[in-house]
Amino acid sequence: MPTLLDRFLAYVRIDTQADEHSTTSPSSAKQLDLCRLLAAECRSLGLADVDLSPHGVVTATVPATVAHAAPTIAWVAHVDTSPETSGTGVAPIVHRDYRGGDIVLPGAPDRVIRVADNPELAGLVGATIITSDGTTLLGADDKAGVAVIMAAAERLVNRREVAHGPIRLVFTCDEEIGRGTEHLDVARIGAVCGYTLDGSGRGTIDAETFSADLAVVTVTGVNIHPSIGKGRLVNAMKILGEFLAALPTDRLSPETTAGRDGFVHPYEIGGGVASAEARLILRDFDTDGLAAHARLLESIAADLRRRHPRATITIAVSPQYRNMREGLEREPRAVALAVAATRAAGMEPTVDVIRGGTDGSLLTALGLPTPNLSTGEHNPHSPLEWTSLEEMESAVEVLVRLAEAWGRERATA
Repeated sequence: MPTLLDRFLAYVRIDTQADEHSTTSPSSAKQLDLCRLLAAECRSLGLADVDLSPHGVVTATVPATVAHAAPTIAWVAHVDTSPETSGTGVAPIVHRDYRGGDIVLPGAPDRVIRVADNPELAGLVGATIITSDGTTLLGADDKAGVAVIMAAAERLVNRREVAHGPIRLVFTCDEEIGRGTEHLDVARIGAVCGYTLDGSGRGTIDAETFSADLAVVTVTGVNIHPSIGKGRLVNAMKILGEFLAALPTDRLSPETTAGRDGFVHPYEIGGGVASAEARLILRDFDTDGLAAHARLLESIAADLRRRHPRATITIAVSPQYRNMREGLEREPRAVALAVAATRAAGMEPTVDVIRGGTDGSLLTALGLPTPNLSTGEHNPHSPLEWTSLEEMESAVEVLVRLAEAWGRERATA
């Protein structure tokens, strides 16, 4: 059987980059390449109820080994990678027995994973570090989680003496563009709670996420030949530039916030003189904060409308996901048993908040409480992305201990 490292290296070589502008599901057909492989691997392990949906969702069940009716739990990971950095032609590099110091990526030597920016590396001297060659992202987000789940399932199948209840494996598409649960039937999963394997480092349990909205700002101008443009031409691009320039630079941005501070982040622009558009993500830990961010955008637009009365400026805000905190309170065992399992795996757990979202945010909103667990992801969405084999191995151990912990529980009617 493949090792954990074998699995991870095979998965990251498959291009599964999501496409935010696609209307298909999955958004990119190439995600199905990994989905088909995972379904085949689940069957080869002898898992039950293996299914690959037309939309790329893979589900399977690790059958229970306990005699009593134990609760069903779910382990969840996404196969897609971020649209922000290329995932084509990933060439993973395995740095065995890491000696410390900065890591120069040979495909782009100007790209360096610096210890100063990655202090976690100081604790991984002697470990196995995996990076890309610097020309693409690595894809540890979330193929580390996929590999960890498959390795943990394999261990449970091969060690039937480990007492556990039913475990549902769930692999989704398009998490990176907020569509990871669009074609997921929570009732069909049939679990009391889930765990996304989509976190950094080791020993961390994310029990809160950002709440998130998407804002699309559209400026419509008047295009006419510039030779006769005096008093007639209205340049949508220039007005959109004014809009973006009016956003705060000393606060409310990813560059200036940390902890529980929210932000407004423009990440894509396009268009021309006649029409121009910017897409912004709004992030905060509560919906009041999101509403305040939307009001800020509207106030900027109102000022520009007064100054440019012949232009049309619209702002469309749509919800993406919400903080999982309140949903987790409905199933307190979800976090409590993850804490116990992390300790049983030899680590002191950290219950934390994540300045982002996972499929768990949407699953919790749909009624399946789903905290997020560490899998060793660092610098996601970037060509400087890296992971360590040891952190992934720790995550496998946590899942096995988690299976045991839930196996001691009793299902309720």
